[in-house]
Amino acid sequence: MKKTFIAVAVFCAFSGSAAAQEAARISRVVLYPGSATIERSAKVEQGGGKVVMTGLPANFDARTLRVEAGPGVRVGEVTVLDTGRAEALGGRESQLEAKIEALKDEKSALDVEVKTAEMLRDYLTGMNVRPLPEGEKTQNIYIDGKSIPQVLEAIRKGATDAYGVLQRVELRKRNVDRQIAALERDLGRLRSGARDARTVSIAYSASKPGELRAVYQVANAGWKPAYRAYLDSTTSKVELERVATVQQRTGEDWRGVTLRLATGQPRSAQVVDPNPWQILVQPALPASASVNALLMSEARAPKALGDRRRDENAAPAPIVAQFHTEYATEFEVPGRVDLAADGREVGVSLIKDSVAAKQRIRIVPRSDATAMVTAEGELPEGVWIPGDVQLYRDGSYIGSTFWQAQAKEKMVLPFGRDDRVTVAVKRVKNRTGNSGFVGTRSERQIADLYTITSRHKVAVDLLLLEASPVPVSDQIKVEAVFEPKPKTVNWEDRRGVVAWEQPLKPGETLKFVTDYTITYPKDTPIAGLP
Repeated sequence: MKKTFIAVAVFCAFSGSAAAQEAARISRVVLYPGSATIERSAKVEQGGGKVVMTGLPANFDARTLRVEAGPGVRVGEVTVLDTGRAEALGGRESQLEAKIEALKDEKSALDVEVKTAEMLRDYLTGMNVRPLPEGEKTQNIYIDGKSIPQVLEAIRKGATDAYGVLQRVELRKRNVDRQIAALERDLGRLRSGARDARTVSIAYSASKPGELRAVYQVANAGWKPAYRAYLDSTTSKVELERVATVQQRTGEDWRGVTLRLATGQPRSAQVVDPNPWQILVQPALPASASVNALLMSEARAPKALGDRRRDENAAPAPIVAQFHTEYATEFEVPGRVDLAADGREVGVSLIKDSVAAKQRIRIVPRSDATAMVTAEGELPEGVWIPGDVQLYRDGSYIGSTFWQAQAKEKMVLPFGRDDRVTVAVKRVKNRTGNSGFVGTRSERQIADLYTITSRHKVAVDLLLLEASPVPVSDQIKVEAVFEPKPKTVNWEDRRGVVAWEQPLKPGETLKFVTDYTITYPKDTPIAGLP
């Protein structure tokens, strides 16, 4: 299919007298994590004329507008006009405004009932005996004694009716006020902000009937990913489900659109050039400033490690088509989709993948003396945007975490504590002293014993991780002794992190000793000492 792309001319005035008015509907939407691409389509007949697309939101980026034409259709002049509008932009917005107006009319009618009842009440009240003005004589009014009960009953009934009407109307008015307030809140959430709209006029000539499409970018719309992970500990399989939450507040409802979700994100692009790398001699800092800088760097290091650790731990549906490109993954939602412009979140289940996983019991006793069940496997193909993942183990909900899927080469997910593995931590050495020639250096020694016991009936794989102290100055020396020796040093290229990886048999107890001796200049403040 031949496509024609043209630039957009923006004019300050527009005359649509000769234009063929065409209510171009939204036919297709591509949602990105922070924006959307809208496609409007309109049928054109053979010959020439103009297609006028009215009621477009004024917040769309006119620079992104492009017009595509089908075979046999040529595009001419394209104009964009910003206009104020008195009518609602979307169908949902129109409905809310109509309901609010109807309720306000109902409230006005209730006010009329109130005034009528108040007049009757005031008249009945005026029938009470009251002092006559000075000089005015009383008049004799004859009332048949037999009619007194009827008169009293009529007065009583009239008063009851008047006060009853007032009470009922007040209750109805409060109810109407609550409905109006709720609808106005919904309307406020629905509106995109500006009360302006845009009109796009497209001139064309066609040798045969065809179609015109206007494509543009809008903000206030997007989708965010979420995941569900189900671990079957018996088969060591993880079912990984992609879930999308979509919403939009563009100001117009999307009715019966084809919806596609894309992991990519349109953004500005520019070529980056290298800058010269210069190395300069800086003036020496005072001693106190150097010590403060060292203390600040040491204080930041544990926080950075903690942040990285948090990041790491961070019904049958129609088939969703999945497309992989060189740079993104896209999902075609089946059928036609309706999405209101009130910002409501709508969940869409996308793709499920079954992943063969290796289960391990991960323990980091210096940080947390609990055993954690983890599942590791190959990450399925595609782009995986960071998002929340709901975790299930053997059908039971474990919890949730923020998952940065592509931060690692493999899929690593935590599936809760293992209460059948106990961890005990004991400090077996804790000494401070002096060393070196005539005691010019201080020395700190600590040793910890980690005791791990399994109450499982089957063997499990153990991963024990230890973050040993790492000196950042030549003046600090660290001697580390491990028993038994760890299998891996600088685990996953993390300096100072050692790992023991081995089976843990049923009922077995394993012991690990970490012994550190840290020496440094005497009377020198050192940050990070245990």
